[in-house]
Amino acid sequence: MLKICPVFLTRDDNGKAMINSIEATNTVSEQKKRIHPHKFTLWVAIGSIIMMFAGLTSAYIVKRDQPGWTTFDMPRTFLLSTAVILLSSLTMQIALKSFRGRKMDRYRGFITVTAILGLVFVVLQWIGFTQIWDSGVTFRGSGAGQFLFVIAGLHALHVIGGVIALLVMFIKAYRTNVRSYNIVPVEVVSSYWHFVDILWIYLLIFFLLVQ
Repeated sequence: MLKICPVFLTRDDNGKAMINSIEATNTVSEQKKRIHPHKFTLWVAIGSIIMMFAGLTSAYIVKRDQPGWTTFDMPRTFLLSTAVILLSSLTMQIALKSFRGRKMDRYRGFITVTAILGLVFVVLQWIGFTQIWDSGVTFRGSGAGQFLFVIAGLHALHVIGGVIALLVMFIKAYRTNVRSYNIVPVEVVSSYWHFVDILWIYLLIFFLLVQ
């Protein structure tokens, strides 16, 4: 037996406002579930970078059994640079939290500190790899130098890209004529910087274990 359920439509303004409010709430909830295109692009790029470094480190493990393979000593400068990038990851997270709370003075301060720490990390990395090069580990011969400098060079490019992004955020933070609270760029830069931080920790542990 077919049951017919009556549908009552109210024509008063309050009823219409309530219906519109429900529809707007559903639209907002659906938009929140969708990932922003910039964030999606970032995660795709991160996935590609992970695969690339996984392939390079795997090749390093395979090649190190070859005759004449030379190793290298890890400079202590890398321990200092690791502490610096870990600290920068913390300040980046505080900057992100400050931006979400619209505490712009606090955000400007911590994004500035993060950018400075990023530059310090790059300088310390340059010093560390210069020490390895001066110790005789270069591109010549069959040894760890070739893989080391290729892997380090690729990571350095990604770090420099992150530092440039931090400097852009730093400049935007001090532009008084801009009153934008768009959280997406800050979240994208924050996620990317945390990623290069984790990537360096992985590479450092990898080279310490395989030596």
